[in-house]
Amino acid sequence: MNIMFINSIGKNSYGGGEKWMVKSASGLLKRGHRVILASREDSMILKAAQQHGVETAVFTIHGDFSPVTTARIKTFLAQENIDVLICNLNKDVRVAGLAARLLKSPLVIARHGMLLCGKSWRHKLTLTKLVDGIITNTESIKAVYATYGWFAPDFVKVIYNGIEDKSHVPAYDFAKDFPGKKVIFSAGRLAEQKGFPYLIEAAAILKKERDDLVFAVSGKGKLEQELKALVKKNGLEASFHFLGFSENVDPYMKGCTLFVLASIFEGMPNVVMEAMALGKAVVATDVNGTGELMEHQKTGLIVPPRNPAALADAIRTIIDDEAMLRKFEENGLARVQTHFSIEKTVENIEQYLMEKLAEKKRRA
Repeated sequence: MNIMFINSIGKNSYGGGEKWMVKSASGLLKRGHRVILASREDSMILKAAQQHGVETAVFTIHGDFSPVTTARIKTFLAQENIDVLICNLNKDVRVAGLAARLLKSPLVIARHGMLLCGKSWRHKLTLTKLVDGIITNTESIKAVYATYGWFAPDFVKVIYNGIEDKSHVPAYDFAKDFPGKKVIFSAGRLAEQKGFPYLIEAAAILKKERDDLVFAVSGKGKLEQELKALVKKNGLEASFHFLGFSENVDPYMKGCTLFVLASIFEGMPNVVMEAMALGKAVVATDVNGTGELMEHQKTGLIVPPRNPAALADAIRTIIDDEAMLRKFEENGLARVQTHFSIEKTVENIEQYLMEKLAEKKRRA
């Protein structure tokens, strides 16, 4: 197959959806397919794709309607004989998906790593007229879409995210930075979605009880100054640290005592999967895919979102219990290795695309 991924995310954004595209593109390339990943010029996702040996192309999609960009993409799809177009954002479907429809040949798949459409006429028109199927990563998203009444039962396909073996990752030595402290680590864009204000409030609750905990967050985003001000307001300058953006947070995860996800919404939370793959116990908020990825009280603790007291209580429950930490670490690693390997994910994507192509040819 000739497969093209397109993702018009901002050039400085590289989150779970972008990682999924790069890993999937790289995996399909290794299985003998030709793969192209398209995005904005100088974007982080293009650089990551190139590092994985994936061919890239530059297209910039600013909004939902761009006749010039649609025409350029239509020409490119024809020239490269693209069989499958996989779109990330809704505007990618409306601009690039329209190009595919005008060409009348590529299969068009929307990839929804989180709930990307509401029950509106615009979303209905986009997803029923320009798309041949949707890949999502949680049963909870598929269940919501089923309530819309727009799609056939097999239109939305759940394919869980996958993770590679991380046994080789070296642990960052937090002891040299914070001697005698237990380190609670989190990572993600410094944006409202990730719920960092609630983590800061949880840290403030725990600070009143003890002084041996340090919170470290890796990431950057538009809320950075606001979050740093909240840390200062709560008197946490010595115990809540922002590490900035890192292209590879694995050593930090491997070296921490506990990983925490405080998000208020997610699809399938990749950082939780990564932490489990690195053998770390996890506290995570109960958002979409968390309950499908984790097993409460077996691989970690799941708490309600937007609830600093619940976060603090879960951290308090785990952090001093060495037996519980070890149990969660071992069980989490085993669960990821059994159910969420990147090889299985890529195999499932390949099988799904081949089935949808065959179905499209039968209808033609």
